[in-house]
Amino acid sequence: MTPPRGDKLRIAYLAAGAGGMYCGSCLHDNTLAAALLKRGHEVALLPTYTPLRTDETSVASSRVFYGALNVYLEQKSHAFRHTPRWLHWLLDRPRLLRWLATRFAGSTDARELGALTLSVLRGEEGPQAGELARLVGWLRDDYRPDLVHITNSLLLGLVRRLKRELGGPVVVQLQGEDLFLDALPNREEVIEEMRRRARDVDLFVAPSRFYADKMTALLDVPAERVAVVPLGIRLEGYGTRAGRDPQAPPAIGYLARVAPEKGLHLLAEAFAALAVRPGNERLRLRVAGWLGAKDRAYFREIEQGLAARGLGDRFDHVGEVDLAGKLEFLRSIDLLSVPTTYEEPKGLFALEAMASGCPVVLPRHGSFPEMLAATGGGLLVEPNDLADLSEALARLLADPEERRRLAADGHRAVHARFGAAGMAEATEGVYRRVLAGRRHAG
Repeated sequence: MTPPRGDKLRIAYLAAGAGGMYCGSCLHDNTLAAALLKRGHEVALLPTYTPLRTDETSVASSRVFYGALNVYLEQKSHAFRHTPRWLHWLLDRPRLLRWLATRFAGSTDARELGALTLSVLRGEEGPQAGELARLVGWLRDDYRPDLVHITNSLLLGLVRRLKRELGGPVVVQLQGEDLFLDALPNREEVIEEMRRRARDVDLFVAPSRFYADKMTALLDVPAERVAVVPLGIRLEGYGTRAGRDPQAPPAIGYLARVAPEKGLHLLAEAFAALAVRPGNERLRLRVAGWLGAKDRAYFREIEQGLAARGLGDRFDHVGEVDLAGKLEFLRSIDLLSVPTTYEEPKGLFALEAMASGCPVVLPRHGSFPEMLAATGGGLLVEPNDLADLSEALARLLADPEERRRLAADGHRAVHARFGAAGMAEATEGVYRRVLAGRRHAG
């Protein structure tokens, strides 16, 4: 479904790197950019802060804007803001930023970033004005996009100058910023600045109706200024499962960042309760996902708790996985559960599980009710309710036929409605709506 040559768009997509880890937002941004390229558009996927890390072929530029070192030093030192351009260029080298991201990934608490977050939101009025000028200059003089798509609302400070100097619209993605905001000591001040800057945006894009409603209230913008484009994933490799070896031990899986808000402690408690029931003597818990420095003590406590109950040898920590490792992991489990304690706005891991034919058990909040209503690929449980979680897991483990039915429904729905191509087509519709609106207004 490639658009006519004269209908091709030139899109600048500004994506925030996640400090060297695989993250749902980075995967989404790369998948969307690749699918838009496949539709015949020109897309410059431009990393900010750090290079993007994705488990698929990256289509991102090797150039980084708003490099983490420059942003930090400009925040801390007035003199640094006036240093030569070549020094800023040197500090934005991807190899250096990758090394720093690997060295310090996950060790920075959001509570320490309040002042920096506010400064970046102030854009041309803040200490990072030079970074903004360099970005705008390159886009204006070298790339000349039809529109700019910004990866999340924490970069709202870029919008005003981008629109003034490029003359085109700016779309802003909403991807789970509220969890980060809740940890900031200056949360109210940051939100006030976000609301001021949100008036500059042509249209916001949310991955779920739940998150659209939540962010319209947070940013104080009218509902009609937020479009919903559901998540999509690259479906290659996610085939129908032939069924696990009946001799293999039954396994519950967890595939997400290892952190308290993702609820691994709840799943571990549910597993421990089920593991001692008659018939579950071989049941295993398998965990995959990135573990940052600040959450290592949390993870050790879970490990030690299971070991103290004699379940250490039935707990597999796979660690961070690439695409091949993810597909292999999903083939090794009977069901997946990520019982988040917060209202998850995305849940990419759930789509990946269902695409591979693996049923899910998820809390009844955030984006999950919408997702399971659309796919039928799993069960919902009450949030933070250990008993309800345990019983739902027990129900599916004891009923292979229900697991197969949920797996088939989820696999069919995700492959039909949640692929990267559909996400790109819907996003292109958002772009054309915004561009048509500006032409009409002009």
